[in-house]
Order: sequence, then structure tokens, then C-alpha cells
Amino acid sequence: MQVTIIGGGSYQWTPELLADLLGTRSLHGMRLVLEDVDPEPLPKMAALAARLDEAMGSGVQVATTTDQKEALDGADFVVVTISTGGFESMAVDLDVPARYGVRQSVGDTVGPGGINRALRNVPVLVGVARDMEELCPDAWLLNITNPMTCLTRAVVRETGVRVVGLCHEVGNWCLDLAIALGKPAESVRPVVEGVNHLPVVTALEVDGQDGFELLRRMIDERGGPRALVARPEEEAPPFSTADFVRRHLLALTLFDRWGAVPAAGDRHVAEFLPSVLTEASGWGASFNIELTTIAERKGHQRGYEADVDAWLSGGKELQTWPSGELPAPVIDSLLTGTRRELPVNIPNAGQCADLPEGAVVESICVVDGDGVVGRDRASAPPAFAEILRRHVAVQELTVAAALGGDRQLATAAFELDPLSGRGDLRHVESMVDELLAGTARWLPQFT
Repeated sequence: MQVTIIGGGSYQWTPELLADLLGTRSLHGMRLVLEDVDPEPLPKMAALAARLDEAMGSGVQVATTTDQKEALDGADFVVVTISTGGFESMAVDLDVPARYGVRQSVGDTVGPGGINRALRNVPVLVGVARDMEELCPDAWLLNITNPMTCLTRAVVRETGVRVVGLCHEVGNWCLDLAIALGKPAESVRPVVEGVNHLPVVTALEVDGQDGFELLRRMIDERGGPRALVARPEEEAPPFSTADFVRRHLLALTLFDRWGAVPAAGDRHVAEFLPSVLTEASGWGASFNIELTTIAERKGHQRGYEADVDAWLSGGKELQTWPSGELPAPVIDSLLTGTRRELPVNIPNAGQCADLPEGAVVESICVVDGDGVVGRDRASAPPAFAEILRRHVAVQELTVAAALGGDRQLATAAFELDPLSGRGDLRHVESMVDELLAGTARWLPQFT
């Protein structure tokens, strides 16, 4: 059995994936190939895998390479975690729109940052899939790279590779709610319709109770819907119901207004709407949302690197427990037939009733030895359904533009996106020109 990680030098993702994969009994004795365009971190990742193997007794055989085709040859499962252009390109994604009055809390999924990131990443991921068609046509591609919906859709559209998009947001939200309510994690059962980072929970059961009623009680404990405002001075106990409300203030506000609740972090949800990240809201501060700068992201990166060095030196306990990421559980279910119900991004075959057939959507799916299929047929309240349809349309335009190098389609995607297109039309066009020029070295299809 061979598992290949494209982007296997990632300090953020690879350590967690290693712990998960090596801790999965059905993968004991596997061959693990770590591939990255940057050779520098690969020896450390191989050494970390060896230390984990020693601690966990998984019998893994580790190889590293900078050759993508060599890494894919003979693979059974391919996990992709990449960032084309790294912080240098992402700085353009954030800084240029900010000069036009568009500030982003993340900038990797929708809005100007998400679209520009898709234009860079789509050709790379499709290139991985085309190499898979040649070298490992029966393998599964497990994508954890953003913007997840656009990238997964591009692979589906252009190749015959079996692909799923895997994100931790729904699982983290469910766990967060379970802890806040003092319930077992498995007692939270959502029905979901949406796209990645805007997965809308349309029905919710918690330990046999109506989960929406429990959420309404949380709101009432704060004094009712009109009292749902940011309270910077409040010090709520970690993972209490008050802390849950504080950290999911935007989602609960939308729940009160629109009748369903997004199961993703508020900093992601905010970018799907034109009316949250505004000067009037303090650029999201009134919803307890913070804008993450490139300097802060670089600080996080230094922390990830320090963790790897500490694990290798013995200065920090090895992470051998499950991370909550989904590639290892999905692989185990596909291999062993163990049924799991997980949030997965796959083409819509009716599981999201409000969205077009074939569009890549996020919903609760059954994963087992027969593959991955949607579990439910969900329909969202009208306001959520409409904003989801708008973003699916933008994503379809973005994918077509990225694959064809079509500048006119790319500009249309920016103009149609609710966040990036909310300004003067000529200003949006100028912003697009600057974004494409600033990241031109990673956009060969547009030159």
C-alpha cells in the first residue's frame, strides 16, 4: 500500500497527517512518499516519520522526492496540500484588495484572495491529477488544499481521477458544540448543504434532542437575538456555552435571521457575505472576527517549524493522537469497508437540492468500501440557498478562467463575487489588473 503526500514538506500539515496515517492500523507496513518542490524540509519530515514509526510500531517505509511523477508512480492514495506562491503570492491577495476597501479575514476560499489563489492552484492540482491518470489511475486523490471547492471541481471536470475534498471545519464545529453542551462528540448529528467553508446545517440533532432548540436557548441566555453583539471585555470559560456564542457570533446571528447555521469558523463565513467585513463593523470586530496579517501567518509558520525541531530533539512530546483531519479515516473506510459518516466535498448528485447537479458541494457523506456517496437530500432556507447559488456560479467561472487562461472570465468571477464585486465596477477591474500583475509569475496561463 502506498500513500503519497504532494506538498509533503508542509510544516503545518505533514506532522498531523503523519500521526494520523501511522496511527491507522490498516496502513501499517505502508510505503509513504513525501514529495515537495522545496527539498529543504523533506529530511526533517522523514526523520519525524521515523520517530513516530518507532513510537507507534507502524512499520512504515518512508521515501522523499522532489519529482512529482516519481512520487505518484504506484500510489493508492494521494493527499495534496500545496500553496502555489506561498506567503509572497498571498500577500498580494490581501494587500491589493485592501487598497480598494476590501479586507479579508482569511483570503483563501472566496473573495478576491480566494479567486486569485484558485487561478494559481487549479492548473497545479489538475497537473497532479493528469499525472495520476498516467501513473496510478485507480488511486484516490484526497485534496485538503484551498480553495477546496474550485480545486476539486477542476479535477472532476478535467480528469477521470476519483477525488474528494476534505476539510475539518464541520467536524471541529460539531466537536465544539458537543463540548459546550457537555455531550459526547458522536451525539451531534448535522444535515448539511453547502460549499466548503460555508457548510449550512439545515437540521441538527444532539443526543436525541432538537439541536436548533439548544442553539436558541444559548441565544436566549445572552438576552435574546438583539443582545447578540461582541463583548470584548467578556471572559467566558473555555468551551462553555458563552464561549461558543462568542466564537460563533456571526453564525448564530445568521441562524437567528435566516433559520439555519453555518458550521465553519466565523472568519471563513464572513467572506461569503458582502455585509460583514465592512468599515461599519470594524472590519468584522463587531462579530469578534480578526483579520490575520501575513506577518502573523509567518509567525505561525515559525511556530510550526519550532514544533518539528522540538519533536526531533526530544524537547516536546510527539503528537501520536488523532488530529481531527480526515484523510486517514477516509482511507481506512475505503480500505476496510468501515462505514463512516463524514463531511466530504464531492459532485452534487442530489444531496444538495438547491444547487446545480455536478457542482462540487459539501455535505455529510457515507464513506465505506463502496466509495463516497451523499447521505441526505438537504435544502437550505431561501437566503442561504441564494448566497450558495451565487458562490457556485462564481466558482464555475473561476475554474473555467483558471483552466483556459481567460482574463475576461476571471474578471467576471471577481465582479460576481459578493465580497470582491461590491465596489465600483471600474475599481474592481483595476483591482483585478493589479492582482493578476502582482502574481503573474504563478499564472503562466494568462501570459
